[in-house]
Amino acid sequence: MAAPVIETCHIACCANRTPNVVSWGRGGTIAFGTCTSVALYDPQERRVVAVLNGHTGRVNTVQWIHREDCAPESHLVSGGSDNRLIVWEVQNGKFIQSVECKGHTGAVCAVDAIYLEDSKVLVASSASDSTVRLWLLDGAKEAECLHTLSFGNSFMMDVSLALLPGSKVPILACGGDNSQVDLYVLSNGELQKSMSLQGHEDWVRGVTWASLGGELLLASCSQDCLIRVWRLCAKSGTDAHTEDDHTIIKMKEDVFEVREKDVSSSVFAVTLETVLAGHENWVYGVHWQPPVYKGGELQQPLSLLSASMDKTMIIWAPEEGSGVWVEQVRVGEVGGNTLGFYGCQMSPDGSMIAAHAFHGALHLWCKDQDEKGQWRPGVVISGHFNAVQDLSWDPEGEFILSVGSDQTTRLFTPWRKQNDKQATWHEISRPQIHGYDMQCLAMVGRFQFVSGADEKVLRVFQAPRNFVENFANISGTSKEKLLTSSDAANLPEGASTPALGLSNKAVFQGDLAHKSNEGEFNSVSDQYQSESYFNPLIMTEPPPEDHLLQNTLWPEVQKLYGHGFEMFCLASDSGRALVASACKASKAEHAGVLLWSTATWRQLQTLPCHTLTVTQMAFSLDAQLLLAVSRDRTWSLWRRNPPTAESPEPRFSLHAHTEKDTAVHSRIIWSCDWSPDSKYFVTSSRDKKVIVWGPCGSEDSDAPLSPEIKPCSSILDVGDSATAVAFCPTLCSDNSFLLAVGLESGRILLYRWSPDLGSAGGNDWKHCGGTDISQSHALTVKRLRWRPRAGRAGRENQEDGASEGEREEESSWVQLASASADHSVKIFNINKRAL
Repeated sequence: MAAPVIETCHIACCANRTPNVVSWGRGGTIAFGTCTSVALYDPQERRVVAVLNGHTGRVNTVQWIHREDCAPESHLVSGGSDNRLIVWEVQNGKFIQSVECKGHTGAVCAVDAIYLEDSKVLVASSASDSTVRLWLLDGAKEAECLHTLSFGNSFMMDVSLALLPGSKVPILACGGDNSQVDLYVLSNGELQKSMSLQGHEDWVRGVTWASLGGELLLASCSQDCLIRVWRLCAKSGTDAHTEDDHTIIKMKEDVFEVREKDVSSSVFAVTLETVLAGHENWVYGVHWQPPVYKGGELQQPLSLLSASMDKTMIIWAPEEGSGVWVEQVRVGEVGGNTLGFYGCQMSPDGSMIAAHAFHGALHLWCKDQDEKGQWRPGVVISGHFNAVQDLSWDPEGEFILSVGSDQTTRLFTPWRKQNDKQATWHEISRPQIHGYDMQCLAMVGRFQFVSGADEKVLRVFQAPRNFVENFANISGTSKEKLLTSSDAANLPEGASTPALGLSNKAVFQGDLAHKSNEGEFNSVSDQYQSESYFNPLIMTEPPPEDHLLQNTLWPEVQKLYGHGFEMFCLASDSGRALVASACKASKAEHAGVLLWSTATWRQLQTLPCHTLTVTQMAFSLDAQLLLAVSRDRTWSLWRRNPPTAESPEPRFSLHAHTEKDTAVHSRIIWSCDWSPDSKYFVTSSRDKKVIVWGPCGSEDSDAPLSPEIKPCSSILDVGDSATAVAFCPTLCSDNSFLLAVGLESGRILLYRWSPDLGSAGGNDWKHCGGTDISQSHALTVKRLRWRPRAGRAGRENQEDGASEGEREEESSWVQLASASADHSVKIFNINKRAL
């Protein structure tokens, strides 16, 4: 089989911000909803192994359907804001959409499923339409809705299914805003309410069954900060009717009867086993340690994990001897200004626990092998929790910076653990955490960038010394080399943000010494420290979320004022001497492009031409030309004037542009890019057209002002709104250009364009691959960027000992990074030999 043209190298994403959205399978895979997709994450390999696209609304709940023999699952069920449930099934090692359950009229918020005899699947789902539905999947493509429970004005937050002990009768537990746990039994095809368990004093957030020999345990957690564990067991006919012995103190029993067609009725009793108090805020999730096979029989460990908005997770278990339930382990974070945990899961062997937080981040803790009872934070992936708007590689191609509508700037780089062959990508710094949605960024040096948000100000950031040192540790680059390239003498150690401010303040070595010497309060303001303080960390592995939030900020070195509306796009030239910026505009007076000098951070020039928002800009690789494309469906090309004695600073003048009547594009132009030889540029538009323009021979600076710049390619119709486009910086073997086009549907297409084939017959374009459904984004591709040089990031450090053949093999690979409205950043490896 031929090697695939595109292989997915990394997916940066995080869990949706809903309670039931993470599930840990017996096969070791964590499934979680991210935007409208389900991601399958392997915590051992530390990477997303698959993404399941099928929902059209946000995925709110995900659940593996556990098999009785504890083998890896073959079914997964997910529910979303599109009111649908999808059951995914493994076929040939891949998950495909097998059954869809339609019927809810509101967003599905909780789901659970079990196998019945003859491999039928019973699914229970709760939705915001105040109903709980029971579905039967019988191999057919359609699911049969067995029963609908309506709760009037109440909502059920969680559902859990189990089989009654000693019988094949399913029992359903529902917990909701009526502050009680309702139990329903499915007998003779009818769902009948058997009892309500009273005791919680606020909304019940989570319910979950565990099967223990001949009994069932039910854990329920609530916003009253408490967890209750109930025991359900079968009663034989005799003890159901014996007189109570008043000399023994025992818990009150609730009894219910189950009648089946051919069997005489059986009686079950429910008692309250324990009430667990230890959390200081709403408890959102409970999860039993999964059962394990020991000596040929299934054993359920008595260990319960809980997660709360107080930012902690607790493992509870009965004490040996007394049987009293006590707190065994507590993990979490203290301080900071974040909200707590939405849910928790325990790994199949109980050696790892995971929680997902209000900002979507996964938190992982692993049991320490050496020290008994100790747990330490584990390395896990992370990503944006809202649309990713822009991204950029650093000039050396060793890391990626991305900005998103979640108001953060994040930095991802490859990391290889000592004994691992393959590097995995991780977020190692969060340079900017802002109060506005981020829109655009541009690198202006190895460790410096400018970012723009939904505010009128541009902000410039520079990496602190602590980041440079940690980046050297993690990427394996020489620390001395990096510090000489970034003027180490004046670098601050780190940055911190004032409580009510938006600017990251630099923290210098002296500030840290001053802080550690204080010991006692010198003033009132010291007593009430409102700042999230920076603590320098020496990292040898990617940091967990709480360090990212507090200790990896970059100091802000400059603010640039000049625009009248929210920032929209940025570009910097290859010499990192100029930055061009543009903001949202509905009139020509606001649509001008501003040019800034990175040496003085002064505004050099305003370039007026467009009448509506400039959507994207790009400098040619030789820095002589600046291209801008706009919502007004035209493009403008600006040429750098030769420097004179009067104006040594660079000045640009209008070189060429399209008018309304000469514009080929009939809709908004979304994106543009330059060919690596600076001779051609490409534009892509909502009208589904991609066009290469030129030639722009910029070598001869005495050429007349407006030469004929016209389409030099045939018009490429990509079949969908083309929202992002990028030229690969290295040519293909036949000297054709490699071009990536991102679509509104989320697909990325690859084309080769040969300028010498002429545009008449349309033979100049050759489609040479694209992302398949499992690789594509689920929503609009916002930005595409090629790695500035050949090879794959994180592999170069191995090359020192590589043979000539291996080096040549590595240079045939190129990497493409994409940002999308589906909250994810993806990095693809593309083998140019396979094109």
